[in-house]
Amino acid sequence: MKFIYKLTATALGSGYSPFAPGTAGAIVGCLALWLLEKYNLISTTTTPFLFISLIIVTTLMGIIATDKLEEEWGKDPSKVVLDEVIGMWITMMFVPLTFLNVLIGFILFRFFDIAKPLGIRKLESLKGGVGVMADDMLAGIYANIVLQIILYFI
Repeated sequence: MKFIYKLTATALGSGYSPFAPGTAGAIVGCLALWLLEKYNLISTTTTPFLFISLIIVTTLMGIIATDKLEEEWGKDPSKVVLDEVIGMWITMMFVPLTFLNVLIGFILFRFFDIAKPLGIRKLESLKGGVGVMADDMLAGIYANIVLQIILYFI
């Protein structure tokens, strides 16, 4: 069962990247969005209920997996990158998936995730997997708001 927790928390192993595992996790999030859209499984714009449901289920899986691995890996280990996947998905909610939109969303999300302004850092203090997921979710919300504003004016 631990293997499943590790596979989940590391976003299919991308968290083991020796260089910028958080960025690797966000890229996995982008690739997953592209695949879901390409094969008409879930869309960020035309099936928002399914997309939001996917975010909720994946978040719960991330919380459980992180809680199970915390004793072995410590608090908020860099290998846990499912939170980056979720943050990237939230960034792209209700946004058409074009290459440019995903690129801008990726840059915005990574900025908010790394800089942690506007209360994002405070969420890291929440206990266990909730704290690990919550700060990236808020970073995704901020990135989504800024992206929506950019798209409105362009």
